[in-house]
Amino acid sequence: MNALTQFKKTRTLPLLIAVTLVIARALVVHAADLSATPVIDWSTEARRAIVPPSAGPENYGNKFPGEAAVYMGIVHAAIYDAAVAIEGGYHPYAIALTAAQDTSSAAAIATAAHHTLVGCPNCGHSGLQPALGLTPAQQAILDGDYANYLAGIPDGTSKTNGIAVGEQVAAAILSLRANDGRDANPTLADLNPPPPGPGVWQPNATGTVLGLRLPGIRPLALNSAAQFRPDGPNSLRSTEYTEDFDQVKQLGRDNSTSRTPAQTAQALFWTDHDLRVWNDGMLRLAAAARLDLVQTARMLAMAHVSGGDAMIAGFEAKYHYWFWRPYKAIQLADTDGNPDTAPDTTWQPLRPTPNHPEYPAAHAFHSSAVAKALATFFGTDKVAFSLDSRVTGTTRNYASFHDAVKDVELARVLAGFHFRNSTLEGSSLGRMVALYVADHYFQPVH
Repeated sequence: MNALTQFKKTRTLPLLIAVTLVIARALVVHAADLSATPVIDWSTEARRAIVPPSAGPENYGNKFPGEAAVYMGIVHAAIYDAAVAIEGGYHPYAIALTAAQDTSSAAAIATAAHHTLVGCPNCGHSGLQPALGLTPAQQAILDGDYANYLAGIPDGTSKTNGIAVGEQVAAAILSLRANDGRDANPTLADLNPPPPGPGVWQPNATGTVLGLRLPGIRPLALNSAAQFRPDGPNSLRSTEYTEDFDQVKQLGRDNSTSRTPAQTAQALFWTDHDLRVWNDGMLRLAAAARLDLVQTARMLAMAHVSGGDAMIAGFEAKYHYWFWRPYKAIQLADTDGNPDTAPDTTWQPLRPTPNHPEYPAAHAFHSSAVAKALATFFGTDKVAFSLDSRVTGTTRNYASFHDAVKDVELARVLAGFHFRNSTLEGSSLGRMVALYVADHYFQPVH
């Protein structure tokens, strides 16, 4: 069964009602183009402006996956509100608008996305800049893409109406996100680290410490960053910790003889930038399922808002527990008070360890949040889809959204980055965040 068939068969009654309203509205708003193309175009534009070139030469942003997820969530909330203003059928995220009958969806979506990212002269907001961090030359790329995009839309009332809708949406989103903590610059000391010792994470000797802002950023949907804080890592002397220690020690080592070639490929696949991987996969899924303008915008908004809040909540937990990474735990096992964990001072992970605390696993809570949001949108977890990695140059095919989450959970152990418990707890956190978002936002109009 393909994604489109599954999508049609799993629509809930409220969603069917919403679709009926959309169809009725489309009969009236006959001049509006309800194709998903503008959403796909500007989702890609946003990704290029947020994700760094290390994830592909077409990108020119600078955000590591943790912060990138928050920015993607904000922009896709704007794209969603613009789409809802045109097509209707769903409650808006930040502003309720009803577009005129003759409104260009392309102009509305492009303007909402562009102005949310870098601001607009007419709405009095500077956009997600300067915290977005684009240089003048990089912003010029985005400004040029926006100008060229508008130039491809015929001048007239439809275009003017679309720009006006986009400006109103961007102003509302930026007002909502004003002073949300994205521009803060906390230090490690500001986050109250515990004294050094067994089980306590210490920064890598080289490289920038990541994610310090995230615990203080106001969530996009949650009531607080700590709303779903997990219980914490296993005790260093517990049987569970010992088992996880032995597993990552054996499978996650750089020169492991226990890890199969397929497992090494699995580990490396998920060292790509998480937001690039998931966004491209979701755009392919939208095309395969033939989603229209508002359906595509809603799917992406549910996934990216869930993913952004999962990053905020997950990093709040990371800097609450400060748990050490496997490479330190294994090298210093003679200090952990556990007689069943043997130290290995030469142990190194498959790839350099990300420079932030271990518990819970970021790839797990982000991927789980996105996957659960997608399952909620489609009404079923069992949707076939694919994700690709530019690190390995390969594509992985999944029979369900949860299959990708299981893939991530093991991959982070195979890479030597995480203990198994951290990936499972991270996945649980991501699911709870996505369920909360689905219950409180992006609901159909009954």
